[in-house]
Amino acid sequence: MTTSSLLSTRNLKKVYGKRDTKFEALRGLNLEINAGESVAIVGKSGSGKSTLMHLLALLDKPTSGEITLNGRSTSKLKNRKLNRLRNKEFGFVFQSFFMNANDSVLNNVILPLKIAGISRRERRRRAMEALKVVELDDKAKNKAKDLSGGQKQRVCIARAIVNNPKVIFADEPTGNLDSATGDKIEKLLFDLNKEKGITLIIVTHDEELAAKCKRQIRIADGEIVEDAKTKKGAKK
Repeated sequence: MTTSSLLSTRNLKKVYGKRDTKFEALRGLNLEINAGESVAIVGKSGSGKSTLMHLLALLDKPTSGEITLNGRSTSKLKNRKLNRLRNKEFGFVFQSFFMNANDSVLNNVILPLKIAGISRRERRRRAMEALKVVELDDKAKNKAKDLSGGQKQRVCIARAIVNNPKVIFADEPTGNLDSATGDKIEKLLFDLNKEKGITLIIVTHDEELAAKCKRQIRIADGEIVEDAKTKKGAKK
């Protein structure tokens, strides 16, 4: 598995509000994430961990500092190029499923491919392949609203991998699930990391989930207070 630098930040800052309402969410973070890593970003509510994920995922822009992807600065990219890059390189799994409840499972998975301009036949082929990976190809025609919570999260994972991303960002991916279902989702994510070499970045306050990653980045008051490899992380 390659260990080349994939994502890095330099003096990354994010400030919300002005004057009396000014809040420094991130205070000059320097960070490097290598291709193929499994990384947990850990911290209490309000620590800045979700802000960091949104910046790394190019869903928001920093107040100052730099984010590089594959050695290339993203700071000067126009919105159109930024959206295209994000759709190509990243997959997302959130605690809230963000699915079109009244649409089919297949159409929910196809969405990133539509955005990418992939042909209809190829969209369907790749979406069905992704659903096979999460063992839900038999539910392709079902409406999303008819699925269980665990099934919905597996559909979200299928949608996240359908564009063959280099990185999956998972924000509290098991937060709304019971422990048994959560264990299955965790296994699926770590299997994708190990078998396909997808870099896995998990934002969580769940210490047990964080311990399964190979590396933990602990955030407090907008600063990195610990960046360490996890002794009992998921085996490679």
